[in-house]
Amino acid sequence: MLIALHIQDFVLIDQARLALGRGLTALTGETGAGKSILLDALGLAVGGRAERGAVRQGAKQGVVSVIFEPGLSHPVWKVLEENGLDAGEDQVILRRVQGADGRGRGFVNDQPVSIAMLRTVGETLVEIHGQHDGRGFLTASAHRGMLDEFGGLQKKAGEVAGLWRRWRDAEDALEEKKRDRDAAAREADYLRHVVERLSKLAPEADEEAALAERRTELMASDKIAEDLNAAMTAMSEGAFDAQLASALRRIDRAASLLAEKDNPLSVASARLDAALNEAAEARSALEAAIDRFGADPDELDRVEERLFALRAEARKHGVTPDGLAAFLEKAKTSLEDLEMGEAAFESLEKDVKDAKAAFEKAATALSKERAAAAKKLDSAVMKELAPLKLGKAVFETNIATDKSHPTSDGFDAVEFMVATNPGAPAGPLKTIASGGELSRFVLAMKAALAAKENRTVIIFDEVDAGVGGAVADAVGERLARLASDAQVLVVTHSPQVAARAGAHWRIEKKQTKSSTLTRVTPLEDGARVEEIARMLSGAEVTDEARAAARRLLSVDAPKEKAPAKKSRKRA
Repeated sequence: MLIALHIQDFVLIDQARLALGRGLTALTGETGAGKSILLDALGLAVGGRAERGAVRQGAKQGVVSVIFEPGLSHPVWKVLEENGLDAGEDQVILRRVQGADGRGRGFVNDQPVSIAMLRTVGETLVEIHGQHDGRGFLTASAHRGMLDEFGGLQKKAGEVAGLWRRWRDAEDALEEKKRDRDAAAREADYLRHVVERLSKLAPEADEEAALAERRTELMASDKIAEDLNAAMTAMSEGAFDAQLASALRRIDRAASLLAEKDNPLSVASARLDAALNEAAEARSALEAAIDRFGADPDELDRVEERLFALRAEARKHGVTPDGLAAFLEKAKTSLEDLEMGEAAFESLEKDVKDAKAAFEKAATALSKERAAAAKKLDSAVMKELAPLKLGKAVFETNIATDKSHPTSDGFDAVEFMVATNPGAPAGPLKTIASGGELSRFVLAMKAALAAKENRTVIIFDEVDAGVGGAVADAVGERLARLASDAQVLVVTHSPQVAARAGAHWRIEKKQTKSSTLTRVTPLEDGARVEEIARMLSGAEVTDEARAAARRLLSVDAPKEKAPAKKSRKRA
């Protein structure tokens, strides 16, 4: 149950603290007084969209808080637990802070949450039917969703939609593979030529850079080889080595005549010996360099031929030389797919077949459950029609199941049909019902759809528009019966509806030279009689209107004719 609503700096309300009770609560007032502002504020607190100008002019931010006391078995507790939110003890407090700059913040039990999370929690607690919600009942495209909601089939409908997407994705993958195969078939000769030619060329990744570097070396090899050969000739003449060897022998002979081992001659001998070894290593390095730069005079031609061939093939196929290897592999794959024929598509075709079968099984089961839910909905709406003076009317949910035209919603097209006169054929609601009948049909369907288990509060905004007299009284009586099992708030201009409420608030607009504010006042006894009399008579409240108001309220007339003093207490 919604037990409290606090509004601060919202549209025309500077401050309002409202305590709510069970049953039916009526909100009344002159047109434009701001009755719908209360419902807009409540909608904002449970995650609704913030309209431009939601914050009262001159204020930095508006705040709306609501306090609920759901039952222990209410689904809101599970929602809080699944999202890691503190469940508190027995209350759920939702708060929305809306800045004048358009930014909003949400809180659940004083824990900051996203507006989307605030809406998720709020949707389990409040159901709001606005002034224009009836238009949805006239649109056949919305009827299937309403039926699924009534039957609790949203989850299964979502599963069918998921299976539909899986089936579509599998078919798309198969079609893409077929397009690739068809394209490959048209280019079979070209692919074979490409594979044969590039396979002979055998391109490798990063080969171009290595070839280009080798080509640069080889182009300079003639000059390098000339210098290397001259150096080798100089080192090969042997005179230098012979002189070093002769000097080494003489030093060793002289050193042998000295008694001490570590003498200057031994150092000189070691250095000369190392020089002879280094000279030998240098000759080996020169021989290796000569082999690299001058041993094969045809290598430059071979490198250039390979390099130019790679570049030519790359230009032909619109890739880089380093991309030729990958291009070859792709061409081989396309050719293999072509040569494999239908065998390559067996797995994809099986995926399509399995996905289609799963969708059809789930959609068929959903159709059966929709048919069962439709019977229950028809029965629920028919029970609502008699109290609304439409006892001879017929309401039926028409389900057209066409398995040849599946959609993400399954096989079913759903439309609500009515017949207002006995024996007349049923037709679409929007074409069969008159204006007054339409409002009552909409209320009947709203009542049937709204009376769902665990909904904490149900709100109707001017659901009685377009009706009056006995029909308005029937509407009020139906709302009162609905409120016996649920907490109901109704914004109304009908005195018959307001008189059926267990609690009554008056919404007034107060204007001064500097401001315009909306006030909310709870009405009791005489003040309530006065308000309903105003609704009956208009601007000037007459004694006759007061008497009629008392009859509607079934209260005794006061001893004095003077109206009871209006309460100025601000809720």
